[in-house]
Amino acid sequence: MPSTLGELKKSGYQHRTVKEELRANLIKQLQENKAGFQGIVGYDETVIPELQTAILSRHNILLLGLRGQAKTRIARLMVYLLDEYVPYIAGSELFDDPLDPISWYARHEIQIHGDDTPIAWLHRSERYTEKLATPDVTVADLVGDVDPIKAATLKLTYNDERVIHFGLIPRAHRGIFVINELPDLQARIQVALFNMLQEKDIQIRGFKLRLPLDIQFVFTANPEDYTNRGSIVTPLKDRIESQILTHYPKRIDISRKITFQEARITPEQHAAIEVDGLLKDLVEQVAFEARQSEFIDQKSGVSARLTISAYENLVSAAERRLLISGQKKTVARLADFSGIIPAITGKIELVYEGELEGPVHVAHRLIGGAIKTLFTQYFPHPEKAKKAKNENPYASIVDWFTLGNEVSLTDALSDSQYKKTLMEVPGLHALVKKLHPKLVESQQLLLMEFVLHGLAEYSQLSKNYLQGGIGFTDMLGSLFDGDFSEEDFE
Repeated sequence: MPSTLGELKKSGYQHRTVKEELRANLIKQLQENKAGFQGIVGYDETVIPELQTAILSRHNILLLGLRGQAKTRIARLMVYLLDEYVPYIAGSELFDDPLDPISWYARHEIQIHGDDTPIAWLHRSERYTEKLATPDVTVADLVGDVDPIKAATLKLTYNDERVIHFGLIPRAHRGIFVINELPDLQARIQVALFNMLQEKDIQIRGFKLRLPLDIQFVFTANPEDYTNRGSIVTPLKDRIESQILTHYPKRIDISRKITFQEARITPEQHAAIEVDGLLKDLVEQVAFEARQSEFIDQKSGVSARLTISAYENLVSAAERRLLISGQKKTVARLADFSGIIPAITGKIELVYEGELEGPVHVAHRLIGGAIKTLFTQYFPHPEKAKKAKNENPYASIVDWFTLGNEVSLTDALSDSQYKKTLMEVPGLHALVKKLHPKLVESQQLLLMEFVLHGLAEYSQLSKNYLQGGIGFTDMLGSLFDGDFSEEDFE
């Protein structure tokens, strides 16, 4: 790499802006049919094409969407469209392009040293700056301020640009600058961005400096912020050329892919715990149920982080059971879903009705709703089967519970005890074997448990939450269970 300005000129290096750089590298990527934005799933036909169009148009970008929709990750991945290294005037705090210097320091260095001006190289990882917008952010943080100590030390007047201490945005010169949650930025601070976006000048305490900053701006915002906590002032929004709407996964398979990509599962957990595809789908369906629930504030959104945390908790709940039982391997069960409750309650915003129900009760409802939604993909609809002229496939199961029998599936059960408990229910294994004959034993046992949960969701059995597990009893019998004294009826 050239180490002086003269060597850089001889190398054929040509100045280009950040947006031209992003555009050129994206064009090359598209021509070579390479997949950009690695790790972004579910946006191939929506967000990514719009983002690429904005980059080709050399636009500043606003990513608009609810929480947990990968807005910040998209912005961070734009770094990989930058050149791996770019030259700058050594010692420059603004990383001035040697062929297009904008700071006093860089111009002064070239004036003194000419072609012998020292050149350094900046990696693309250092060309990304991110700021979370909060109400306490000031103009000095973003743009800069006059430094009286510098003025006194260098014996400069306040008319000299060297007295300015530059903020985050000028220091992001020749890079990507991201402001997350833009509406949270006070209106007067947003106004300070106007000239930087359009007129390319800086105004600090009456000091006006023409500083043609070369920055790719990316902003993120939640659409509900426009009314809840703040708004993007109209003139600033007008200067952001492309607004791109993000969204949640539209299908379970896409949501599932995101979860497994992001979930932090240890190698030991992978080796010791088997999680069936049914349970994986149920975890994702919980989020889909939450995004339709009347108890949850849909304006707040249900983050993709819910399913990631829930899956991690499911595996850990099975691991805890494994460690207690002293076994070396196990298979995750539906009863382990009691372990994902904390992941759900911490990721949802409840409306008034939801607050009355309580977060834990709402979480149970979501899990139950997920089971009910997926149940008919594996087994006949219980209500239709009950009314059908043919024999009800669930009759022997329900009748067994009607006789007063119970099933308790707790984390105290070893795998052999779990199997024995399920096998005691007459007709349960035969039903699974008939409809899913090619499954291995662990999958059959899971579906047997799934049948009990499904019948409970369709009000043919009663499901009770026990300490460390779930119990099933007769639907009618459970209504009359309990020890009553004469005092209870007085």
